[in-house]
Amino acid sequence: MPTIRPIAPKDDAQMKAILQRCLEEAHLALPGTAYFDPQIGELAEYYARTTRAQYFVAVADADDDKVLGGCGIGPVADFDDICELQKLYLTPSARGQGLSKQLLGRSIAAAKALGYHRMYVVTDTKLPIANKLYQTHGFNRLDRALADDPHDGCDTWYMKAI
Repeated sequence: MPTIRPIAPKDDAQMKAILQRCLEEAHLALPGTAYFDPQIGELAEYYARTTRAQYFVAVADADDDKVLGGCGIGPVADFDDICELQKLYLTPSARGQGLSKQLLGRSIAAAKALGYHRMYVVTDTKLPIANKLYQTHGFNRLDRALADDPHDGCDTWYMKAI
């Protein structure tokens, strides 16, 4: 059974490859998506130095360093009570096993512990499984992105009270 733990520097290269592969598969290796986020090569350091942020990875088991995917939360500029669910991506072999739900649950718990009351997420219509996950877990679709959202290459936004 997979183990979910905080990201470590040794996970960075694997998580970057997973994220970029997922976006390439969906034809979303575009500016304005997470594909070109400047921190994707150093997620562990980025989340460690960012206030009220955490990132988790799923590994095959507690003694294994093979990353199956990850997900995190981070602050949203100008909104003290809103966090953003960030970079939820899995390897093809890890999909369909409930791991996204586990990562989402861990991220929601972390967000609550950090004092957030709402969770925002950016996705795209080219990612129907992600959209279904968010809808199934009580996220409400928004008409537009929050102000100053850096992911203007995406076309779908959700918010959830947590």
